Amino acid sequence: MTEMNEPGAELIAEADAATDRLKAVKDSIGRVIYGLENEVELCLTAMLSGGHTLLVGAPGLAKTRLVETIAVATGIDTKRIQFTPDLMPADILGSEILEESDDGKRRFRFMPGPIFCRLLMADEINRASPRTQAALLQAMQEGHVTIAGERHDLPKPFHVLATQNPIEQEGTYPLPEAQLDRFLLRVDVPYPTREAERAILLATTGAETAESVSVLNAEEILKLQSLVRRLPVGERVLESILDLLRLARPDESDVDAVRNGVSWGPGPRAGQALMLAVRARALLQGRLAPSTEDVAALAEPVLKHRMALSFAARADGHTLEGLIKTLADRAA
Repeated sequence: MTEMNEPGAELIAEADAATDRLKAVKDSIGRVIYGLENEVELCLTAMLSGGHTLLVGAPGLAKTRLVETIAVATGIDTKRIQFTPDLMPADILGSEILEESDDGKRRFRFMPGPIFCRLLMADEINRASPRTQAALLQAMQEGHVTIAGERHDLPKPFHVLATQNPIEQEGTYPLPEAQLDRFLLRVDVPYPTREAERAILLATTGAETAESVSVLNAEEILKLQSLVRRLPVGERVLESILDLLRLARPDESDVDAVRNGVSWGPGPRAGQALMLAVRARALLQGRLAPSTEDVAALAEPVLKHRMALSFAARADGHTLEGLIKTLADRAA
């Protein structure tokens, strides 16, 4: 593949305007969310790439608040599902109900479930049964649901921001690897720094609380997603992505820690995620084209849920984060 053509003046102007709009979105979110600038950028990166995000963090780290604030700033409707072991697929997708008209005739009418929104928060997704998880993840992949043989398309854009608690695993159903692959990025939400926590305490315990404002709408988001796909990707960036994927696969890598310590590596969907995400990250930072630094920065969010260390590697003290950083530095 050769390097894409140089961008024209129209594309440059469109990208400049988009950068200003996206800065306003980040400023709006920053009025409510403190100390999570990188995590906010990753969530917006996934949205601009047209993908879904898995948020992983301990309770009380503002994961739910983050999703709600992103929904307000981007101007798209949102719904929330609290996943529990007794949740059924119909509770998410919807179901048909039998109605009787005034003339005594009976017919079935489809009642849409909460999945029919543009931004769905799937809270503690690993608490639902595999059957319910599969129903949601199929809709994420295909963009529609089928009820009683009838197809019902989901609105566009459609994004899922799912949360997962890494601490409490009792009574949970870990997502299978094939379903984890449906998420474009995995975003780990850390504990706040001292300064960020200070700002949180002052902002949330007073008489008034800050609120975000709507900046975008659904139509603008679709245009931004189209713009991301039209941004140029240089040959060096493409080669960096290909190198990273091959370094991360046990059967292709020449890195001993990967060959001997990785159970399974990323598939082509990881490369697709990187190709889109590096463009989106560049646009969010006011750049027209991505660099190999974007590949390195996004390596962990893209690969962490698409790789697994063997038991022996974990016993030897290896971590997936450290291994991915080593591979990313080499590929860049």
